[in-house]
Amino acid sequence: MSDPILLDDRDDVAIVTTRAKAGETPLGRGMPLEAPVSPGHKLARHAIAKGAAIRKFGQIIGYATMDIPEGGHVHSHNCEIGAHGRDYAIGADLEAARRAVPQMAPRSFRGYRRADGRIGTRNMIALVATVNCSATVIRQAADAVMRSGELTQYPNVDGVVAFAHGTGCGMNNEGPGWENLQRVLWGHATHPNVGAAIFVGLGCEVMQIARMKQMFDATGEERFHGLTIQENGGTRATVELIAGKIREMLPEVNRAEREDCPVSALTLALQCGGSDGYSGISANPALGIACDLLVGLGGTVVLSETPEIFGAEELLLRRAETPEIAEKLLERIRWWEGYTAMNGGSMDNNPSPGNKAGGLTTILEKSLGAVAKAGSTPLRDVLAYGQQIRTPGLVFMDTPGYDPVSATGQIAGGAQVLVFTTGRGSAFGSKPAPTIKMATNDALYAAMPDDMDLNAGDIVSGGVSLQDKGREILEKVIATASGERSKSELLGLGDSEFLPWQIGAVM
Repeated sequence: MSDPILLDDRDDVAIVTTRAKAGETPLGRGMPLEAPVSPGHKLARHAIAKGAAIRKFGQIIGYATMDIPEGGHVHSHNCEIGAHGRDYAIGADLEAARRAVPQMAPRSFRGYRRADGRIGTRNMIALVATVNCSATVIRQAADAVMRSGELTQYPNVDGVVAFAHGTGCGMNNEGPGWENLQRVLWGHATHPNVGAAIFVGLGCEVMQIARMKQMFDATGEERFHGLTIQENGGTRATVELIAGKIREMLPEVNRAEREDCPVSALTLALQCGGSDGYSGISANPALGIACDLLVGLGGTVVLSETPEIFGAEELLLRRAETPEIAEKLLERIRWWEGYTAMNGGSMDNNPSPGNKAGGLTTILEKSLGAVAKAGSTPLRDVLAYGQQIRTPGLVFMDTPGYDPVSATGQIAGGAQVLVFTTGRGSAFGSKPAPTIKMATNDALYAAMPDDMDLNAGDIVSGGVSLQDKGREILEKVIATASGERSKSELLGLGDSEFLPWQIGAVM
């Protein structure tokens, strides 16, 4: 049996790396296990009294609900969240965070330069539904062109994608839900990975194209067209019209060619889903190293999922660049506490059953591991859902923890590539920004070879350093940005994962 992992000398627990059987003592001391314990789960390094704090990563992850013997399994049956401290030391680690930005020589990738100065990693045609009523027509039009084989004549076009959703009408025409959808639709239609786009509406919906143009100060130079079903003869006629417009666009979109572009132009979105006990040990901290390297190259990284940093927000607040940035994050935490309470939930209504099966016990434990993927550099901005990302370095975007909704907001903000860490397994993909998926453990990497682009399990099993894995991740990001297909792209994932965050009454 491999020795359990100790992450910090202050920790009260160690992490099992191989399945332990009932009756065994993986620590070499203490009470024999009463039942089997799976990899990624925690064992008490010493006796823990009822009510005492339990530490992992050198941080409190919960409190003992009963006396726990040395060597005992520490999990949901004997550990709960309790009240986490909020004596925030805003900016206390800012100087250390600034020193964490590495000095690096400039690098380049092969990207698509757009007329507005932004740079894409893909060159796609986007069909964007303004309302659920136009979802079917854009899907049928995209499918007709993709199945026709015509794109083989246009090697510089990466595909036609239909961004369909379930809202756009029966909603308030102002407020956070309406603003979210506006930003998402506009952000996808004008994304640097999109060579041209067509907005398609029914005609009478709340989400009007003209109002969207006004909201975003459209100049007329945007790479999109707009049409409605009501004005173009109904469903069948509109499908044919859209397909015809796509065929007209293809030669022009195909004229774009990859060229050398600075890595400083890249914005990398960060996601973790199906997390397990290894997420905060292998994949997430290794991704954090890669993020620091990208920031050192002048690029941008976007951490999100506000409910899943809850309890670990202090780690970000301690390196906030200004008190105003810290207050933006705190305001979002307060909003979420009120929002979940209003809907009969709570912020500690996490981890999921899959997370717990993988060894995670409380939201504090999950959040500490999740924040690790953002690295160690200063927090430079806090953004609304889907808001355009304009500040280089580490930024935070307010999103739900649900991966498709969160990634949709990050991509709307301008992220051109996404890295997704997972311990339980994921079939996630995204468009127009490709997703790179990384397994936290060897077993998952072996079980889902068609889905996983990278394996961080060898950090635990093979002694690979976090620094070496971080450099490997950065190279994969640059290669993917330059056109290398990710596993999710090869599988055709990404259309169904477009899911704008819907807030407010359905009327």
